[in-house]
Amino acid sequence: MMRFSQSPTDPAFVQNPYPFYDRLRAAGDLAFWDAYGLCAVSHRAVHALLRDRRFGREIPAEQATPVPEHLAPFYAIEAHSMLELEPPRHTRLRGLVLRAFTTRRIAALGPEIAALSHKLIDAFPDCPVDLLPAFCQPIPVIVIARLLGVPDAMAPQLLDWSNAMVAMYQARRTRAIEDAAARASADFTAFLTGYIAERRKSPRDDLLSHLIAAEEAGDRLSTEELTATCILLLNAGHEATVHTMGNGLKTLLETGHWIDKNSAAQVAEEILRHDPPLHLFTRYAYEEAELFGHRFRRGDKVALLLGAANRDPAVYPDPARFDPARRASAHHAFGGGLHFCVGAPLARLELQTALPILFARLPGLRLADPPRYADLYHFHGLERLLVETG
Repeated sequence: MMRFSQSPTDPAFVQNPYPFYDRLRAAGDLAFWDAYGLCAVSHRAVHALLRDRRFGREIPAEQATPVPEHLAPFYAIEAHSMLELEPPRHTRLRGLVLRAFTTRRIAALGPEIAALSHKLIDAFPDCPVDLLPAFCQPIPVIVIARLLGVPDAMAPQLLDWSNAMVAMYQARRTRAIEDAAARASADFTAFLTGYIAERRKSPRDDLLSHLIAAEEAGDRLSTEELTATCILLLNAGHEATVHTMGNGLKTLLETGHWIDKNSAAQVAEEILRHDPPLHLFTRYAYEEAELFGHRFRRGDKVALLLGAANRDPAVYPDPARFDPARRASAHHAFGGGLHFCVGAPLARLELQTALPILFARLPGLRLADPPRYADLYHFHGLERLLVETG
């Protein structure tokens, strides 16, 4: 297996990681990247490992290490998060959540997302506008807040907590980032604990009330599980959708392509494939397994490079080219297997609703400044997206 060296915070890599992924993939299905160890880089390897039940998200018990005291509030949430759990706990949690987070409830949000999009566009200044804070960030945060029954006025605070917590997964993580994440975790938990107590006494027609009421064989979500689920829905939904919208708008404007109501579903899938918001997702081996010429032993960690899989020429001809007519439904932007993103239908609805409205309202939309990606790896999103609107 070939070994590669590349800093994930190197400015050239931050702006364009795909040439490095091409080098990794040319060496085979698996490669060793000094920064992250063993990596799955081909579409078929990532696809297989996402679905192979001999691999999972939880660290094997014998490898678990004590949580640092200063990070206790952060990991207290992680301990109850679907994203970090395997069956049977994951099965129970996901089943209960899906009883409340239904397709019907998500689809009903379409008119609300459309109205919010129009309201945000109405508030654009006449001068160049940064679409990230003016459009891409508010939509997913406000939508999740409304789903949970939290007032719109809380959206900026939810966003601050979310940003602080999600920074823990970035390659540039420092002690200051860890301290900020712990504070945000404690504050977010305290807020939601009080909010959940209110909803237990006075349920409403919102997602939080339905999560509280969700029941299977007499089993319900605990307060800790409710808190972790609400935080996961916000953090994952916000981070992924903001970056997807920003990356997609950048690509559409740079390539001169358009998106309307009729093309929205197909164009959104190509946006997700071409420049996804999350580039790396880890798995641990739970038993010995031989895959793609490599013998995995229990406890081995493997990084699944979703961004590399989405540009595999074995699956996507001319993969670096943005092609709105491409059928890109086999991409891995939402992961796969048991941990396929529970919020994927909502993310798709937000993209397919908001982006066509933006282009229809602002036919003269164009870049005012060359966009630059932020140092966020293993997320992939822009620092800002400055545009002229007319």
